[in-house]
Amino acid sequence: MKKDVKKVVLAYSGGLDTSVIVKWLQDEYKAEVVTFTADIGQGEEVEPARKKALAFGIKPENIFIEDLTEEFVKDYVFPMFRANAIYEGEYLLGTSIARPLIAKRQVEIAKITGADAVSHGATGKGNDQVRFELGYLSNDPNLTVIAPWREWDLNSREKLLAYAEKNGIPIEGHGQKSPYSMDANLLHISYEGGILEDPSAEPEESMWRWTNSLEFAPNKPEYIEIGFKNGDPISINGENLSAGKLLKKLNDLGSTHGIGRVDMVENRFVGMKSRGCYETPGGTILLKAHRAIESITLDREEAHSKDEIMPKYATLVYNGFWFSPEREMLQAAIDKTQKNVNGTVKLKLYKGNVIVVGRNSPNSLFNAAYCTFEEDEVYNQKDAAGFIKLNALRFIIEGKAKKH
Repeated sequence: MKKDVKKVVLAYSGGLDTSVIVKWLQDEYKAEVVTFTADIGQGEEVEPARKKALAFGIKPENIFIEDLTEEFVKDYVFPMFRANAIYEGEYLLGTSIARPLIAKRQVEIAKITGADAVSHGATGKGNDQVRFELGYLSNDPNLTVIAPWREWDLNSREKLLAYAEKNGIPIEGHGQKSPYSMDANLLHISYEGGILEDPSAEPEESMWRWTNSLEFAPNKPEYIEIGFKNGDPISINGENLSAGKLLKKLNDLGSTHGIGRVDMVENRFVGMKSRGCYETPGGTILLKAHRAIESITLDREEAHSKDEIMPKYATLVYNGFWFSPEREMLQAAIDKTQKNVNGTVKLKLYKGNVIVVGRNSPNSLFNAAYCTFEEDEVYNQKDAAGFIKLNALRFIIEGKAKKH
């Protein structure tokens, strides 16, 4: 049973799916529609969405197109990278981390426009429906959530195209079926569907949009230096950059050298396995660099504790629990460890590889006087005997018990 909805804010890309949703919301709910298009560095022009929305009769004051790139990187991507978050050993969470920001801004726009509902174009099979809706309900539990893919019977591309044609919805650029479902933002681009639904099939080289293949990557390595302050990158080769510009530059560098391709089968939150391919060139560089600067600035147990909670943190982000108290609790603990994560990391980029070749920090805990292989005056090697014996005491006691 449909709820009585007067005005709904739709996460609107201007593509086929969300264009159909605009008309469907107008017809099925008799609701006034507000469109929200977020620029989070996806590399595509977002202004055409305004023209398309106007064509649907959307009032100019109900069309929101906003550049959220800097906020996305500074307040979402960088905090996640302080945790070194990676899902199931490979996925750098590019799509997962974008949804909370879009959802939050949708709720804010709902308040601005007096809307009583929000809507998205995620399907009923995927993770994004969960991420969007947990974001909505975390920020305003009183809003009605409309998920068209869980209500309508337009469950194929052919049906969407037929609906669009019947209702006079422009379908330019949609006549040829794309072999993949793709999502992009400044952190990554993802590919699903098509031949990727066969986990044994190798993707065509033409699928990859951002990164050079290793065959065409430069034959000469490139050295770069990333500066960090309180765990966040602030500079490349001595040049201070804003969060968005820094990630963009790392993407360009990584793409040139064929860095950041991933082909994996992951476990979706809703239950099924899914194969996805990802390009995350800048993020791959950043993860390596951040771990390198932490290696000389974090205490051993501090670093190990971070590694223990990281899978939990990554799963929370993947499943859409960005606004949950448990993620915020973990974030507070992670951020506490970052106060001394300052300095520079020197990297060599070559043929898909990110190789750490140096690290330096004013807060370094690396003390050559203690770890040198040469003669020193600060460490008495004889002390190790008692250390080993005390750590082995339980083995000694157990061994004697077994003899009896």
